[in-house]
Amino acid sequence: MSKKKADKKNKELKKKGSYEAVDIAPAITQAARSMRTALSHMLSDSGLYAGQDGVIMLLAEEDGMTPGHLAEKLGVKAPTMTRTIGRMEAQGFLERRADENDGRLAKVHLTELGRTSVEQISRSAENCGALAAKGLSDKEIKTLIKLLRTVDENLQSDDD
Repeated sequence: MSKKKADKKNKELKKKGSYEAVDIAPAITQAARSMRTALSHMLSDSGLYAGQDGVIMLLAEEDGMTPGHLAEKLGVKAPTMTRTIGRMEAQGFLERRADENDGRLAKVHLTELGRTSVEQISRSAENCGALAAKGLSDKEIKTLIKLLRTVDENLQSDDD
């Protein structure tokens, strides 16, 4: 079958609601971008930039992580995390301190401003989730979350 005919057939199938595995990556990528953009808009009054909310929420759970541990938990490279920490430190959200037991080791801690932003981040994430789920039933939301977790597990187990 020619490429032109295959493209036409794919368009017809999609119109009928039939999708293939190849459609998953673009759909998830676009939804994630839209979610990130919406959340960034909701957080803009706080002075936070995309991705910084994740750093704050991790530190709210476990304050005093190393930059490397933060990078690992957020799935980013160490240099990216170092730049993010530097920027957030300049903004006043966090600070680096030497470890109590090993002065060579730097740990990242929330400042008072960082701790007060946790509530705003939680509220913004809740509002963003509600916006994303508009028109979906509780059952559909539960199914969507279950499916996305399965996709995530599949992709993470493939990394090993």
